Amino acid sequence: MGKQIKKLIACFDIINGRVTKAKNFFDNIDVAPAEELAVKICEKQIDGLIFFDVTASNEKRKIDIETLKKVAAKIKNYSVPFIVGGGIKTLDDMREVFEAGAADKISVDSMAVRNPQIIADSVKEFGSDRIVLSTQVKFVGVSEKIKSGYEVAIDGARVFTGIDALEWVKRVEDLGAGEICVNSIDKDGTCSGFDIDITGRAAELVSVPVIASGGAGTPEHLLDVFSKTKADSAIISSMLYSPRLERNYEVSELKKYLEEKGVNIIPMR
Repeated sequence: MGKQIKKLIACFDIINGRVTKAKNFFDNIDVAPAEELAVKICEKQIDGLIFFDVTASNEKRKIDIETLKKVAAKIKNYSVPFIVGGGIKTLDDMREVFEAGAADKISVDSMAVRNPQIIADSVKEFGSDRIVLSTQVKFVGVSEKIKSGYEVAIDGARVFTGIDALEWVKRVEDLGAGEICVNSIDKDGTCSGFDIDITGRAAELVSVPVIASGGAGTPEHLLDVFSKTKADSAIISSMLYSPRLERNYEVSELKKYLEEKGVNIIPMR
């Protein structure tokens, strides 16, 4: 499995300051206040935390900066990288988040599709290591336009773009993004395993780190994505706190399982 160090990441879908859990990007179930759950997850030694204001783009508003500040203040002593996205449309929006001390990295998604230049501009302004491209992808079948079979969607999987997912991630890498998160709409919240096909193909195509997102439900799913693809990180939100699962997992038991299977995961402290 190589010497590449793998990471486990929690992703919060935020609505009105609270963490929710969706299925296929819809039917969100309320879970807990964002800052409260963030502390619990960081105490469990998660390797990273992503905060998505999931309705901001569709509602055409800015990111919930007040909730961001609360979460950032609560977790600042845990040294857990904090990525935020949703409703970020301009360099000024990014600057506001960074200057508020509310994030380590910015994730761009819908706005990057509408204005790809924002990736290059933000990389020039803040550095590639602080810019993450998150992309929502769905299998729609191979066609002349969608050669990979996977199409990019935006605005919380509400609008399909006619853009091929693999062509998009390659373009994003060329524009300078330092990391790419591949979100499977088909697998989101299903706990049925990652979309190994698109995750693997994306990770083979680009040289920047790739985050696998959508579908984690068992430790075996994590082993699959790390052993069958070159993904650097895996999002495990449902496994940690989803009410849809019969049981939730501890970060420590997941890491122990992966270590025993030979995966080079960040160890517990």
